[in-house]
Amino acid sequence: MKIVSVIARYLLGLIFVVFGLNGFLNFIHQPPPSNPLALQFFVAVGASHFAAFFFAMQVIGGLLLLSGFFVPLALTVLAAELYNILAFHLTLAPSSIPPALVACVLWVLVFLQYRDSFRSVLAAKPVTQG
Repeated sequence: MKIVSVIARYLLGLIFVVFGLNGFLNFIHQPPPSNPLALQFFVAVGASHFAAFFFAMQVIGGLLLLSGFFVPLALTVLAAELYNILAFHLTLAPSSIPPALVACVLWVLVFLQYRDSFRSVLAAKPVTQG
């Protein structure tokens, strides 16, 4: 399972670095979305500069995964990114959901290797210092 997790970590890191950089450099050209609401969403996100923050967090999270340092932090940051990506594809572009699902599966495979790091975060009643 460890080898699968390492491969998933590298693939997920590479995906987020490439697509995060694409948000800044636009080297992978994509046609505009067919859904007019999705187009309005992209216009609003781009005009508000929210996209720059979103893409920067993708690059940072991807680089952390590729480096192997702060992997639980990267997983936390990228969980929020994946939630937004999945929500977009489920609501505004359902025909293009498979890549988002692949990224989610890769995230889960990496998470399973690092789940002990999240044990206290996922506890119903965490132990406090006092």
